[in-house]
Amino acid sequence: MGLEESTFRDVVCTVCGCCCDHLEVTVKEDTVVKVKNACAMSTSKLLNYMNERIMKPMIRRRGRLSGCSYRDAVDAAAKILLKSRSPLLYGWSLTSCEAVEVGVELAEEVGGFIDNTTSTCHGPTILGVHEIGESSSTLGEVRHRADLIIYWGCNPIHAHPLHMSRYTLLSKGRFRKSRSERTLIVVDVRRTDTAKMADMFIQVEPNKDYELISALRAAVRGDEIEQDEVGGVPTDLIEEVAEMLISCDFGALFFGLGLTMSPGKSENVDAALSLVRDLNSKTKFVIIPMRGHFNVNGANNVMTWMTGYPYAIDFTRGFPYYNPGETSAVDLLARGECDSALIVASDPVSNFPYKATCNLTSIPLITIDPHITPTVLCSDVVFPSALVGIETSGTVYRMDGVPLVARKLVEPPRNIRSDIEILRDILRRYRNLKRLGR
Repeated sequence: MGLEESTFRDVVCTVCGCCCDHLEVTVKEDTVVKVKNACAMSTSKLLNYMNERIMKPMIRRRGRLSGCSYRDAVDAAAKILLKSRSPLLYGWSLTSCEAVEVGVELAEEVGGFIDNTTSTCHGPTILGVHEIGESSSTLGEVRHRADLIIYWGCNPIHAHPLHMSRYTLLSKGRFRKSRSERTLIVVDVRRTDTAKMADMFIQVEPNKDYELISALRAAVRGDEIEQDEVGGVPTDLIEEVAEMLISCDFGALFFGLGLTMSPGKSENVDAALSLVRDLNSKTKFVIIPMRGHFNVNGANNVMTWMTGYPYAIDFTRGFPYYNPGETSAVDLLARGECDSALIVASDPVSNFPYKATCNLTSIPLITIDPHITPTVLCSDVVFPSALVGIETSGTVYRMDGVPLVARKLVEPPRNIRSDIEILRDILRRYRNLKRLGR
């Protein structure tokens, strides 16, 4: 670290689910001064990570947040959880797997609910996989072998800026070396910037994804489609696309929230998974969800290892219980079933529906976050934390399930601790208070 300029190579980016691991970051006087090989989002995060930082723990007194000692904040957080009968622990997708592990331990100890951001994005994907299973691969396999790429209900140019250049259309693989050797199909309700790069753009009517995928499945099987169009797409075009899918050597279907969050949700994903399964009887095809946060996949993996379930887990019965729609964060808060909440590396006040947000801000709220957010401003106890992949190290999972180590590049501000340390201290204090009967 020191005062001299040094360059870190093969740095893992902690922005989106691509977790690009080819960044070069130059550090001088313990500050990031230059970033290479990164997208605009990653560059902005690395160069501006000190903006709008929380620099000290805070407790709400007389209606206002004011600074306090770390020990007082830990004590206040532990007492909130001790008095609570059904606390909610939410977030976890922008922190390390090691922190999620402590979070699950804390949720079990306090007998509460633990949920991650999957429940508001790719929860239907996981439910679909429960029903159908999935034919998947690493992004490296796609890069080297795929000659047909489909982006369905996603816009990677804006959401995952380096996805196409590193892994799909514009990447140089071992067996697919140029753009001319790959075909891109984009399916969306509007012509996005990604669609403008496509060899074929299919504009589906809003909320008709399930019907279109079902028609594609029929065409792949060789069944006759009796309608002239399905989901706003002419039958002739559907049959042409089906022939393209069958004829490719290695196809990859990437899908986003346009599929998971439109009416049908998990049924849409079921249909997409089934389409890929059908195609694998004729060629080689894989399907990969475009995960958003850099470690949402890791949060799912850790929770599954420890409880058997990937998200929306209920420990109030003394054992893990799982029923998304009943035990997921938005539903719990909308019904007013939680009497306190611990938010880690997330901003639900900015993203949750109105009713859920109103109930969240009406209960004792603890937040662990590096930056000032609306959730922080509504909290009763606030812990500033170190940024994973910049100020502290940790394990993260790429969208295809490959684990990577995000390294520490600079020292965090003085007295700023990692999520792991904060959670362990809260857990330790909770156990001490419980043992003393306080």
